[in-house]
Amino acid sequence: MKNTFLIISALFLLLQCKNSTTETATTRIAFGSCANEEADQPMLNVARGLSPDAFIYLGDNIYGDTRDMEVLKSKYRKLAAKPEFDSLVNSTKVFAVWDDHDYGENDAGRYYPFKEASKAIFMDFWKVPEDSNRRKHKGIYGAEYLKHGNDKIQIILLDTRTFRDNLIHRTKKDTTGKNDYLINNSSDSAFLGETQWKWLEKELKKPAKIRIIASSNQFGHEYNGWESWTNVAQEQQRMIDLIKTTKANGVIFISGDVHWGEISKMEIANSYPIYDVTSSGITKTWDSVEANKNRVGEVIRQNNIGSILVKTDKNETKILLELYDITEEIVVNHQIMLGEISFE
Repeated sequence: MKNTFLIISALFLLLQCKNSTTETATTRIAFGSCANEEADQPMLNVARGLSPDAFIYLGDNIYGDTRDMEVLKSKYRKLAAKPEFDSLVNSTKVFAVWDDHDYGENDAGRYYPFKEASKAIFMDFWKVPEDSNRRKHKGIYGAEYLKHGNDKIQIILLDTRTFRDNLIHRTKKDTTGKNDYLINNSSDSAFLGETQWKWLEKELKKPAKIRIIASSNQFGHEYNGWESWTNVAQEQQRMIDLIKTTKANGVIFISGDVHWGEISKMEIANSYPIYDVTSSGITKTWDSVEANKNRVGEVIRQNNIGSILVKTDKNETKILLELYDITEEIVVNHQIMLGEISFE
């Protein structure tokens, strides 16, 4: 009887040790956008100092703005030559999506005539494997995974340029909108395109503890008339509905483009809230910022780098949403529990 008790006690201790090893994990994903290849980029040193498990470029990774592919290549070469870029890409995994300026033309969508040539340059520069599905279909969208203990963090890399219809330009006579673009409520205006939507539905059904959706344009903020998902209302709603119907837990958006940093929280009926962490820019800033009723905390007007830190201890997972400035200080942050962004 005594021996049986000792055996059970030993097995219990072994199980405890096993659980403490397999159920404890920390993963950090850093990200940023809007980097002029002509300028120094010390924010990349801040990113590297965080020792992230991956860094995600969210678009405007260079300012190409050209229909000359040799010019586009030369601007990528300028980025590659920067020591701070070289240090970052040699210290962690790097993934990328594009926005308009590295796609090739300001605010361009599916009508940009050099999108296939630009994609080939993009794929080669970011060293996307030759056998990657991202090279086999139109557009640059794809998915990657990071190990988090015994679980996975899914990174969904969206293409918000290749398939997107033109937005509705606001004229001086329009009083219902703001800045450059009006809200388009047309049911046949595309943001991602049908092929990408079908792919995304399959991805959201795959198992993952947390899903980071990298979108060059903001998703969860208040409409402000600049480029974003809010300009194509039915496509934004389609994303919300897709998350609901697939029961995809743990979705968090990350975005760039606007030249300021902020965290947005979009409340969703009959679902969990959608967070969107906007980090912009690595070199670019904007003199003023737009109102955002969904903003959590303060807005950061100076150069910034974003971070999502996932900490799992046994059955509890905390997620820290952060924005860092050049002093390596956290200037905007918000903590959530995984259960807050889950259907269960």
